[in-house]
Amino acid sequence: MSQTSKRLGKFIVLEGIDGAGKSTHIDFIAETIRAAHGVQVLITREPGGTPLAEKIRELVLHQAMDVQTEVLLVAAARRDHVRQLIGPALERGDWVLCDRFVDSTRAYQGGGGGVDLGWIDGINREVSGPLEPDRVILFDLPSQIAAARRGGRGGHGDRFEAQDVAYFERVRDVYLTQMRPGAQEKTSILNAELDVSRIQMELQKIIINI
Repeated sequence: MSQTSKRLGKFIVLEGIDGAGKSTHIDFIAETIRAAHGVQVLITREPGGTPLAEKIRELVLHQAMDVQTEVLLVAAARRDHVRQLIGPALERGDWVLCDRFVDSTRAYQGGGGGVDLGWIDGINREVSGPLEPDRVILFDLPSQIAAARRGGRGGHGDRFEAQDVAYFERVRDVYLTQMRPGAQEKTSILNAELDVSRIQMELQKIIINI
């Protein structure tokens, strides 16, 4: 998305630690947006969303690497994602619903991995330009409960899901207490311990008022 492009659609981002339930509700959120606002909705994810970014995703999730390398690879994927998919969709008036964006890099590589948040923020500004989410929906869940949910999925997961509870405590702390400047008023924190029907009721309230 260029500095001068006109943005017609809205950009909604889902955030939260692994196991918080974002993927469980993403289709419901998209359908609610369509029904409430009468718009086209593009569902995408980070890292990923474009062929190049999906290849980078596989490296980040499954290849051992230095945590600063993670930041740079995620930034490269985000650059392609914003320019090739998110930006054009917003310019034509579609709403974009994205599973993770800049706050995940701050929480995971910053909080979990210990990388300086100022350095991450600087890279994100260079990569994303003026693009900011219109609304961030943060699925908040205690790390112990999230770990139990991840353990119930079966399979091997990725190298982030294999991290210990202390790692996810640090991730959650950044989400809740170290938000980006100006992000707090655009972030809706959702209690992900609620049952599905209660969560969907809360989601409807958030989406109708976007």
